[in-house]
Amino acid sequence: MLELQLRIEELFALPIQEFNAHDNVDEILEDLLEGLNDGTVRAATPTANGEWQTQRWVKHGILLLFRRGVLIEMHSQPPFRFFDKHTLSTKHFTVKQNVRIVPGGSVVRNGCYLASGVICMPPMYINIGAYIGEGSMVDSHALVGTCAQVGKRVHISAAAQIGGVLEPAGARPVVIEDDVLVGGNCGVYEGVLVRKRAVLGSGVILNASTPVYDLVNETIIRSSAENPLEIPEGAVVIAGARNIRSEFGAQHGLSVSTPIIVKYRDEKTDARTALEEGLR
Repeated sequence: MLELQLRIEELFALPIQEFNAHDNVDEILEDLLEGLNDGTVRAATPTANGEWQTQRWVKHGILLLFRRGVLIEMHSQPPFRFFDKHTLSTKHFTVKQNVRIVPGGSVVRNGCYLASGVICMPPMYINIGAYIGEGSMVDSHALVGTCAQVGKRVHISAAAQIGGVLEPAGARPVVIEDDVLVGGNCGVYEGVLVRKRAVLGSGVILNASTPVYDLVNETIIRSSAENPLEIPEGAVVIAGARNIRSEFGAQHGLSVSTPIIVKYRDEKTDARTALEEGLR
């Protein structure tokens, strides 16, 4: 892994002419794609103390795929034409991988990892660099963006958006840890970290500038210059609102959308959010 990292960083530092003339560029990029596809290469990795370490070099490698690629016409089965960089094809699956992809217009890009037992409901899209753990479901009209890291037994509900990030390369991608429920029409962006067993109710929007009001602990959770927003383990978050206190806001009864932690998971919550094993 270290050798691949060093080779990627060497290529990334080259001027475009030298990069294109490099003898081993295609071989190195194929090694990167192979690692992304089998899950041994990840854009962010968990540390022993439960934190997440951004792997800048992986995003550099994905950017090199864009740099190297030229626009061509591609074909997929069933007959489907699309036009993209030749280095960025769709991902090929076999039944041995035990990933269930229901027909109906879904696309999984080459260079991402889907573990055994993942279910993809149409239409949905999973972009390059993404990692999805065992038994997770990506529901209809959902997006898992570039380099997003999704844990085991996560349900990404219909029309939810898990944002992606390539630049700046040092920025942490969105991380959704194990056993999280992401409700319908949610949006999670800008490196937000959702800890294990959290529940995001329908319509919750989280980004780096979102304050989250914890009614249970009577605190406000915010991101900082060092750390993006983090949703605590087991938190149940719903879409709420808070009043705008300016004279104009009060005069017109205005409010802004605000995520609110209303409780932490208990047995009743677990029963309502349990994934149906029969679907798997």
